[in-house]
Amino acid sequence: MSIFSGIVLYLVVWFMSLFVILPLRLTSQAEDGEIVPGTPGSAPVDPQLKRKAVLVTITATLIFVPIAGIIISGVISIDDIDVFGRMRNG
Repeated sequence: MSIFSGIVLYLVVWFMSLFVILPLRLTSQAEDGEIVPGTPGSAPVDPQLKRKAVLVTITATLIFVPIAGIIISGVISIDDIDVFGRMRNG
């Protein structure tokens, strides 16, 4: 795996983790009972983005390391998941 492939893989894992973690422990303005004029009731009261960014980074790293290790070690190769035989030579 090249450096560029590793960076792309990490970013994919990071953003997938972000979309999973972002809605956790989220309180909307409607649930809180105080809706700021000009905003929808579904807007978050306190999104805690810095805390969630740190949590997403830790989670993504914990997910990325085993995946990268499997790819680099060759335990699972493209031949193992090439069901239709499109990646074989000849």
